[in-house]
Amino acid sequence: MKPPRTFFQRLRYYYSLFTLGFAGFLIALAALEQEGMPRQWIGYLFMFATIVLYALIGLISRTSNVLEYYVAGRRVPAIFNGMATAADWISAASFISLAGGLYLHGFDGLAYIMGWTGGYCLVALLIAPYLRKFAQYTIPDFLAERYGGADDADHGGRGGRAVRILAVIATIIVSFTYVVAQIYAVGLIASRFTGVDFSVGIFLGLASILVCSFLGGMRGITWTQVAQYIIILVAFLIPAMWLSAKHSGNPIPQVAYGKLLPQLSAREHVLQQDPKEAEVRAIYLQRANEYQARLKALPASWEVGRNDAQRKLDRVKARNASLLEIRNAERELVAYPKNADEAERLWSEARDQYQQRAQPITPHATPYPGDPATSDIKRNNFLALVFCLMLGTAALPHILMRAYTTPSVHETRVSVFWTLFFILLIYLTIPALAVLVKYDIYSALVGTDYHHLPNWVSYWANVDKLNPLFSISDVNHDGVVQLAEITIDADVLVLATPEIAGLPYVISGLVAAGGLAAALSTADGLLLAISNALSHDVYYKLVDRGASTQKRVTISKLLLLGVAFIAAYAASTKPGDILSLVGAAFSMAGSTLFPVLVLGVFWQRANRYGAIAGMTSGFLLCVFYMLHTHPVLGGGAANQWFHIAPISAGIFGVPTGLLTIVVVSLLTPPPGKSTEALVDYIRAPEKQ
Repeated sequence: MKPPRTFFQRLRYYYSLFTLGFAGFLIALAALEQEGMPRQWIGYLFMFATIVLYALIGLISRTSNVLEYYVAGRRVPAIFNGMATAADWISAASFISLAGGLYLHGFDGLAYIMGWTGGYCLVALLIAPYLRKFAQYTIPDFLAERYGGADDADHGGRGGRAVRILAVIATIIVSFTYVVAQIYAVGLIASRFTGVDFSVGIFLGLASILVCSFLGGMRGITWTQVAQYIIILVAFLIPAMWLSAKHSGNPIPQVAYGKLLPQLSAREHVLQQDPKEAEVRAIYLQRANEYQARLKALPASWEVGRNDAQRKLDRVKARNASLLEIRNAERELVAYPKNADEAERLWSEARDQYQQRAQPITPHATPYPGDPATSDIKRNNFLALVFCLMLGTAALPHILMRAYTTPSVHETRVSVFWTLFFILLIYLTIPALAVLVKYDIYSALVGTDYHHLPNWVSYWANVDKLNPLFSISDVNHDGVVQLAEITIDADVLVLATPEIAGLPYVISGLVAAGGLAAALSTADGLLLAISNALSHDVYYKLVDRGASTQKRVTISKLLLLGVAFIAAYAASTKPGDILSLVGAAFSMAGSTLFPVLVLGVFWQRANRYGAIAGMTSGFLLCVFYMLHTHPVLGGGAANQWFHIAPISAGIFGVPTGLLTIVVVSLLTPPPGKSTEALVDYIRAPEKQ
């Protein structure tokens, strides 16, 4: 008689079956496409099948047990926890936007790769093992106990109450900002591949998120994320390997793109010398100057423009023009700025956009291009962004929560190794994919006759007509595509890659499923981090210490539901591009939580007063800088310190938080013996 299989063996068996089943599903859809199945139906099948899969895992993993709901029973094997954490980590920003960012910004985009990967090394070295040794449920739990709770255990840990509340607020703000970006990506993918409205797509994806996290908590999310990682990996590697084989004859993109970089540089040089390209950029510069002239003449120029638009409408009506001409003139008048202040804002944006498009090509492989002053500014921003992303990563609540789910501290350390391995499979491919797609567009699309554009151009130009993700306009009216005439959004590049590469549409559906999996997996973890902080740290710890386990889990589920709908509504307003939203979350996490977490583990003298002052000062300075420098938030580049971009506000917030904790802690009474004992305990090696 065979001995019963262990938990690990059962998991390995189930996910092996899942992988084989997923491969069979892809082959079946590819065969159906060859038989003439409409593209839209393939998109529907991918969306339906993956969402149903996640829902089934959520249903199977449903639980009302507190330990299972909050930390998956602390029994997730290291390799599976690594896969789940990697899926949690590879968000929509990584899967959808990062390759697009590298396409647009070249070398400067590597800051995201270096910052996020280096940040996970900090998680492994400085925080994750110690949180697992602490063995509770949430990040506010640890901070409350470390900064006062241990010394005031006889009075219900009231000493850490203020720290707990601040940590909950920080968790909510950071996670909410991050989750809005994920849900925005869900809407983008759903609207592209099913044809539904963007807002409807958001709420379709939300249903999938809620089934996993609402029913099973961390348990349901963990087993869903393992399946999602498999989909993410397959979806990202297939188009990259195809393009790699197409352009270099080598199917390993991480190796092949080094060969393509010199060819891309040579193509950039040819385009830079092309007189037609110079002609288009000169037109953009002329338009920028026209807007600048209008801005200088405000408010008179606004009045003149409004009168011109009204007279144009009157003229076309007077000569009985066609209905189309009348409609166009009416639209121009309706779209004209309502007042001089709105005109100043819109014309400034248009001027800046045209000035940007008038700039020469930025060499992809050249670090910090430009004159010495510009180069210095770019280098400083590159290093500042790497710093913020690293420290923000090491303080993200939804990532740190996964340290609680393994059976032991040793398993946590091993799981971090596996997480890095699974992340690197994607992260080493992203720079390669950016180069491969860039080379394809520069060599195949640029120079094409406008009457013979590939089909994918019209598909993506019509995804969002109000704010086009992709557009080509014949600026100099020569009938040929110039590079300067192409506008591509960072959020669209990876999703469009299969069509750019000429792959079957089934691969486009696969990539959409991968992007959806990346967004949903991260959104699941973020929503759970918010709801657990509210239910466990606020309701249970501060409001009702006598609440039953069933009641605690129910409260968490209801809160999760409420937060999810608020986040979906915020995402439906399209608050900004995905990378900007995510970058803001990292700066806030680093400024608010990183100093108290690291000093809480490695400096016994850090006390409650220092923690409160440090979290508050770091957060306020970070938010102040963003508000005063980000144009969308009412600020401007003129308010920047040392020319640092608002996405890197953490470069000022983190040192402020660290310094404040140190100074205030030294000026106030030291923590008690119980806190010192707690620090010694979590830092002591685990006994095997």
